[in-house]
Amino acid sequence: MTFAYFIKKIGYALSVLWGVITLVFVLFNALPGDPARLTLGQRSDLASIEHVRKELNLDKPLLTRYGYYLNDMLPLTVHERDSVNQAKYQYASLVNLGADHALVWKKPYFGRSYQTKRLVWDVLADAMPGTMVLALSAMIFATVIGILLGMLAAVKKDTFWDISAILGSVVGISAPSFFAGLIIAYIFGYLLSGITGLPMVGSLWEYDAFGGRRLAIQHLILPALTLGIRPLAIIAQLTRSALLDVLSQDYIRTAYAKGLSKTKVVFRHALPNALNPVVTAISGWLAELLAGSFFVEFIFSWKGLGKLTVDALDKFDFPVVMGAVLLSATIFVVVSVLTDLLYTKLDPRVKLN
Repeated sequence: MTFAYFIKKIGYALSVLWGVITLVFVLFNALPGDPARLTLGQRSDLASIEHVRKELNLDKPLLTRYGYYLNDMLPLTVHERDSVNQAKYQYASLVNLGADHALVWKKPYFGRSYQTKRLVWDVLADAMPGTMVLALSAMIFATVIGILLGMLAAVKKDTFWDISAILGSVVGISAPSFFAGLIIAYIFGYLLSGITGLPMVGSLWEYDAFGGRRLAIQHLILPALTLGIRPLAIIAQLTRSALLDVLSQDYIRTAYAKGLSKTKVVFRHALPNALNPVVTAISGWLAELLAGSFFVEFIFSWKGLGKLTVDALDKFDFPVVMGAVLLSATIFVVVSVLTDLLYTKLDPRVKLN
């Protein structure tokens, strides 16, 4: 990996994040509603509202507020020493740049929730593990089953297995997640709940009356199945298409001529060279699922980033929504960069330049 390539990818990533930050700021500052009144509640007096507006910099011009917003988002900024608010920027560290200024390293500040008054960062941190568990479970299911189905369809081309795999993948791609979630929840979580033992809704942890909690893996099955259907279908089709292309290459015929078994040829020689488009699909879907599967989490009442964002929108809790959007964009960008770097390890034919 060349240093210039790495710097170029980081530059692209930072440009995308800057664009997302700007778009989020403009969008949510154009929405109706007074953040000061939302923070204090409808029964607040005028003096309190004006105090909060000043505290949130709502009394300043839009460009000035945008500058403050960028300053809050950036992890590394220059401040006047007397203006560094340690209570606002938790875990901030200072490097002196002279008598009046300091270089500040801090966590990005997303503001505070209008409803709970908690730091948005803490609210997102509570919801993110649930989304990570759900997304990773769905992608493991989709990747393993999708690659196996794609391999079966390619090896058994134009047979019953091939036609069935293609038909199933088309159905999987065509079914929207919210529709599949409602059907799966109704059938397996309601009609057949006595047989499956699966509930319609629930989160990763169950809490008792005394504050204790226990792991509830059974709540994960239906939302992970729903979330994994569409990526499974795409992965199966991509694996079949790529594998058929690789199996027609000359070096595959040479491997057969040397007496290698079909299993060795497919798994050792053909499959690794057919994984590039599959890895692209896996990384893209993983980024999307990690960023929050709004409808699926809402349908199954799964405590994660998606359900948190939907609930925050319903309550006009704009700081939480803005923080969730920025976190989602960051996940997409990081996964995209890591995927590009992974290509060179999977396929030596891919060059960094």
